[in-house]
Amino acid sequence: QVHLVESGGGSVQAGGSLRLSCVASGYTYSAYCMGWFRQAPGKEREERDGVAALHPRGSSPFYADSVKGRFTISRDNAKNMLYLQMNSLKPEDTAMYYCAALSPVRCTGATMLTWYAYNYWGQGTQVTVSS
Repeated sequence: QVHLVESGGGSVQAGGSLRLSCVASGYTYSAYCMGWFRQAPGKEREERDGVAALHPRGSSPFYADSVKGRFTISRDNAKNMLYLQMNSLKPEDTAMYYCAALSPVRCTGATMLTWYAYNYWGQGTQVTVSS
């Protein structure tokens, strides 16, 4: 059974940093693309925004324009871990953050930040940024 469990969320002031982690189990983690998505308060699942995504070997990261230069995605395939380092946080970064896994046959530039392409999802971790 596939499990994705996020951690590391919390409440910070604008300009602060957080590091999110996601541990995966139940599938061949190293073969899948991995991504971080977020769902802002009051928005539906269909409105989840892609934040960052990474190929199986950790190359060629994808970032949403809104987080480029502030967020860094990384992975440790030996530990089945995915990370999101978030710096210079802004109030508009407030959201529930989800990690997700994308089947290798669907890892393309068109799908890496597209929520409905992903196969497996975690339960999310809340990030709240105050001004």
